[in-house]
Amino acid sequence: MERNVQRTLKQYDAAFAKCRDVFVKKTRDYGTSWRMLRPKSITDQLYIKAKRIRTIDEKGTQKVDESIEAAFEACVNYGIMALIQLKINDSEPIELSEERVMELYDEQYQVVKDLMLAKNHDYGEAWREMRISSDTDMILTKLHRIKQIEDNMGKTLVSEGVEGHYQDIVNYSIFAMIKIGEEN
Repeated sequence: MERNVQRTLKQYDAAFAKCRDVFVKKTRDYGTSWRMLRPKSITDQLYIKAKRIRTIDEKGTQKVDESIEAAFEACVNYGIMALIQLKINDSEPIELSEERVMELYDEQYQVVKDLMLAKNHDYGEAWREMRISSDTDMILTKLHRIKQIEDNMGKTLVSEGVEGHYQDIVNYSIFAMIKIGEEN
């Protein structure tokens, strides 16, 4: 395996592991109360986090004691929640066991990681040359598209559905986390 791919996989897995750890701890604290959220509400939660990141970037200061990296971690976890909700919808109870929810989390992690590897192959790690602010803008663009698809009752003429956009949001968030880690 190429050295760049190995480096990316190591960084990607480490960033995802941080997100997974937070997700596990919050699941222990709150259970799967997020299952009460309708897809539109998860989209809005993602928007709030991404908008905060952009606002802090534009203002150059922040007043809430949450790091930008933690906000990107939240975007990863909300994106995974959205993907889980799309997969299981109402077929399972609101309160899932920790084992079941982590099984679903890990399944979506693998799908998103496989997508990253395929795109990374084709795009030649172009994400490494992007600014973190561009990652944020791409997340906001994807959220705007999701909102439009949701407002159109899930119908698209030629575009991918919301699932692909959520997957891209997770990957842009992971890329931003990796770049933040490299800056520190």
